[in-house]
Amino acid sequence: MTTIYLLRHGALAGDNRDRFIGQTDLPLAPQGMQQAEAMALALRNRGIGAIHCSDLMRSRQTAEIITTKLSVNVAAHAELREVSLGDWEGLLRREVAERWADEFAARGRDMDSYRPPGGESFADCLARAWPLWKSITNTDAEAIAIVAHAGVNRLLLCRLLGMPVQNMFRLGQDYGCVNVVEVERRNIRVRLINGRCANLDD
Repeated sequence: MTTIYLLRHGALAGDNRDRFIGQTDLPLAPQGMQQAEAMALALRNRGIGAIHCSDLMRSRQTAEIITTKLSVNVAAHAELREVSLGDWEGLLRREVAERWADEFAARGRDMDSYRPPGGESFADCLARAWPLWKSITNTDAEAIAIVAHAGVNRLLLCRLLGMPVQNMFRLGQDYGCVNVVEVERRNIRVRLINGRCANLDD
């Protein structure tokens, strides 16, 4: 059996509440670095043989902090980037709802396949992330860690759980959270969603 620790990066620098971030390349805040350090301590004795992450700065920084306690290499992948929100990136949700009222409403009706102007749909995002998930989880390692983003993590979990993408926001993904997935041949068990480091032994 292989245990997959699917992590969300730590908290971001700046005030990003209610803002569409997408692939905007922001660094971690000091709080985010502390969250990554807590994950490093929680994961250091769990047999992790590899760490994979998104190539966006916040994910890479989180993975690099974790690896200081694990002594394994970090592999960064563009396929694990957050969903691209195109022209909406960096804007407040209320700004988007006002300036692109019809498009914003259309996205709410079709979370799976709607593409914001210049961006990608959640289906597009899953189509690039899922093949990589299958590749890197096809391993004999005791455990691996994957550091990604809220949207990507939710999409992967929806696929693993057989949930429709329309329900993805029912899955919490706080900064610095841990999801635990156990893989044994074709059997998959999601053991923890949106957990904290202290929950790993529950």
